[in-house]
Amino acid sequence: MRESVSAILIHDDEIFIIERQNHLRAFPGYYSFPGGKVDKEDETKNSNANKFNIEDRFFNALVRELDEELSFNLEDLLDKENIIDICFFGEAITPDFNPHRFKNLYIKVFLKEKPSITLDEGEVKSSRWMKSFQAFELYRDSKMLVVPPMITILEDLARDINSKKVIDPNLKYDGKLEVPMINPVYGIKQFMPLSHTFPPANRTNCFLIGDDKSVLIDPSPKDEGELKKLIFSINQHKSVEDIDLLVLSHHHPDHHEYSTILARDYNLKMAMTSDTHHRILSKYGEDYFKDIEIHFLNDGDTLCFENDHPVKIIQTPGHDEGQISLIREDGAWCIVFDLIQTIGTVVVGDEEGDMKKYFDSLNKIIKINPLYIFPSHGIGIGGINKLRKTLEHRLQREKSISAYLKEGLGVEEILLKIYSDIPEKLHPYARKTIIAHIDKIKNHGLGYST
Repeated sequence: MRESVSAILIHDDEIFIIERQNHLRAFPGYYSFPGGKVDKEDETKNSNANKFNIEDRFFNALVRELDEELSFNLEDLLDKENIIDICFFGEAITPDFNPHRFKNLYIKVFLKEKPSITLDEGEVKSSRWMKSFQAFELYRDSKMLVVPPMITILEDLARDINSKKVIDPNLKYDGKLEVPMINPVYGIKQFMPLSHTFPPANRTNCFLIGDDKSVLIDPSPKDEGELKKLIFSINQHKSVEDIDLLVLSHHHPDHHEYSTILARDYNLKMAMTSDTHHRILSKYGEDYFKDIEIHFLNDGDTLCFENDHPVKIIQTPGHDEGQISLIREDGAWCIVFDLIQTIGTVVVGDEEGDMKKYFDSLNKIIKINPLYIFPSHGIGIGGINKLRKTLEHRLQREKSISAYLKEGLGVEEILLKIYSDIPEKLHPYARKTIIAHIDKIKNHGLGYST
């Protein structure tokens, strides 16, 4: 398990917080404290580490990371007696449902004066000193994207910034009873049940939002056992019986499996686009929604209010004709479902797929420019960088396919050229995407209109 360290810099009643760049591969756009991974070079002995009862490798990593990210030397500040104290604050270990696990140590550094800081702009988008309660208020206003330990830490700092007690910031999660749930942005509860989804993803996000009415979106556990865990988890935050509406983002089964059982057992209303409703009935039978009250969603509808802001429906077809996205009207966040993924990739194909519409939907959200983006598979991210990169990648792929078509190559030959590195079991999905690109080229030409 990899190890890392974070410095909570404290001066009087203020803390120093950074916002990570949106283009980073790990936690893009997240708010955090400066720090980073422990390297082999950090294994050397350090007398200052012993002085503050911190293991050498963590103290050395802290010194190195602060120098790299903020351009100041912690040990120089010690020599100049600008450090009041340094103390271990807490340890967080990535939960077992995350394939990339690491242990992170949080260390408080109490300063007499604020040091001169020069940011590494390759990693840090912005930074600020702020009072601890202001940081928590920023999170409460849905303007801060965080990992679970950050919430616990901000709450504790808001209560007593000068405390030197050790806290436990770990996500509390019992895999035998519940599914993982995180609050990456205040107002969005993101449940992550195991589902029958497209690999390498193995979970489909189920979202709970709304302060005027409770809206549960895309509950799709893989089996009855996972359904029980999902219900248990939801009940820790909102009684399932009190949910006002169960929404389906589109018709693919990894977004609605077991949803009708949930709706019938708890007498819940369901909502979706008319296209999604029609496709589900066509594939799963006219009785699929029997005894369930159905509402149809349209572009521009207000679904609910979250943190006193309207949450609007945006039609975003392409991956699926009936797919929607949800935008908080002030632009704080947008749930884009299968428009992009942060685990795996999006398939565009079959009768419900349309590459031109997919391009248009990506461009629609890019123009809106929400602060945070949430997909159906994987974690939320900052900004629209991922959408832009996805559109650029698809446009480049389109040019390659067009060139191969001019050479007289067929679909199977193009597949082996473009997707030579993917497992053969994924070829059917790649084939669908290639055909969708070819249809788009033939019917609409290259590129897209802005």
